[in-house]
Amino acid sequence: MITIRLAIPDDLPQINQIYNHYILNTAITFDIEPWSLEQRQHWFSQLISNERYRVFVAQDNTGEMIGFAYNSAYLAKAAFKDSTELTVYTAPKTTTKGAGRVLYSKLIEHLKQHQFHRAYALITLPNKPSLRLHQQYGFEQVGLMNQVGVKFDQHHDVALLELAL
Repeated sequence: MITIRLAIPDDLPQINQIYNHYILNTAITFDIEPWSLEQRQHWFSQLISNERYRVFVAQDNTGEMIGFAYNSAYLAKAAFKDSTELTVYTAPKTTTKGAGRVLYSKLIEHLKQHQFHRAYALITLPNKPSLRLHQQYGFEQVGLMNQVGVKFDQHHDVALLELAL
């Protein structure tokens, strides 16, 4: 069983542990250096200062955090206020399946309650599991940025996916 709840400050070390794994081991995120706990705390306080942005965490039946998802500003300009960017990460060694789907269900429900018009996801390619997850929720690829990022001495493409809410 997977439980979804709003993140609290005590969750930030686990969120950081999951995210830093992807920084160090994958090109899924273009961050290069692991985040400090202070950076994560600042990120969290800034993000949740706007009631339209939330961080959700998934826990398995033992209470272990197995993933997190959040929405944030798509771009900083005021005209983009009804658009949001979604992000989801699951713990790399979790044996519980479906955390990403359950997190996205809760997050998309939140977006609809807060009258967002469009949701966007940026996905470093190749990443078939993430593309599949987003397509299950109706996201469509609306753009491709060719070789836009460099990580591990390799250029990577990023797909832009859009969901009409």
